[in-house]
Amino acid sequence: MSSGFFTISDFAKFSRTTRDKLLHYDKIGLVSPSRGENNYRYYSGEQSAIVNVIRTLQKLGMTLDEIKNISENRTPERVYELFLSQIEQIDGKIYEMIQARKLLLMLTNTIDSAMNVDEEKITVQFLPAEAIVLGDLNDYNRDRDQYYALQSFYIAISKKYPDLDLNYPVWAVYSEERVKRGDWVWPDRYYFSNPEGYDRKPAALYAIGYVRGGYGQSDELYKRIIDYIDSNGFEICGNTYEEYPLNEISVSDNKNYLMRVMITVREKNR
Repeated sequence: MSSGFFTISDFAKFSRTTRDKLLHYDKIGLVSPSRGENNYRYYSGEQSAIVNVIRTLQKLGMTLDEIKNISENRTPERVYELFLSQIEQIDGKIYEMIQARKLLLMLTNTIDSAMNVDEEKITVQFLPAEAIVLGDLNDYNRDRDQYYALQSFYIAISKKYPDLDLNYPVWAVYSEERVKRGDWVWPDRYYFSNPEGYDRKPAALYAIGYVRGGYGQSDELYKRIIDYIDSNGFEICGNTYEEYPLNEISVSDNKNYLMRVMITVREKNR
């Protein structure tokens, strides 16, 4: 330091930045040093305040071009409006990150629930109520198939809940009547398993079984579960929920997904 001025290396230490950053700031006209007779750069102590402003605004998400523009034309009113805008942007990013975390938690919990199950065993378990987003009854008239129904589900849900995250897994619901007559090819409804859902998969006893395969390869599993229900003193008394806890997200072989079927049951003679 000489006569209140710093060399670029000393000023970098004093202002807690780096020499390379100071050279770049000088190049773009953001922090301009004085030049000595030897053409060396010399910085005043007051310029450390400018560096502090740059560091603060960068932490707020602003680019150097934006910082240069506001620095050259700053007024309290402009800075106030700029900061309000930055707050809105940050709030938006926070919301997106919160939603992403909720989705990740749901997906990890779903995968965890299926990694260590006995895939050959059928059990009857009481499951608590679960938040879901339930679609309307599927329309299979006029030669419409399950793909048309799935597309219609997405369109209807996006219109009904425009702010809802549509990246959650979509699973199927079959009515009691449909399962009893052995018709489990095309589901009655689709649903999102979503913690912010407005509907509920009810708390109930469920006969639960698993099978490996591709989408829709469920015929033998349904027959096994129904045989188990009939042979163990239970009866079907509500909807069936069909899920793929291990699907294309976590399994590379599309013939080796893990399906979980949950049929609502009760003990007979109740």
